[in-house]
Amino acid sequence: MSDNLIELAERVPLVSAAQLSGLSEDEIVEGYRDGLEGWAEPGDNRSLSYWHGWRNGAVDGGHVPKDIYQATLAHSVVAERRVAALRARHACGSG
Repeated sequence: MSDNLIELAERVPLVSAAQLSGLSEDEIVEGYRDGLEGWAEPGDNRSLSYWHGWRNGAVDGGHVPKDIYQATLAHSVVAERRVAALRARHACGSG
């Protein structure tokens, strides 16, 4: 398998909040803006961060349908925030 095919094979949509922590916020924003404007899906010359942003921008722009991966990631992010809020309340003694 060529290096390009390996890189593309590794470009799997994110499904957990933990996966977001290793991505570049700047590249996500750049990809999001391009996806929102309807640019074509990026090739293997772009990072996973950019591609993740592009996917979300393309959905928000109405260019591609939302998929199960995005729904799963959204649920994971919301759940992680709820757990963090509960822990913070518990640590303050108000929960």
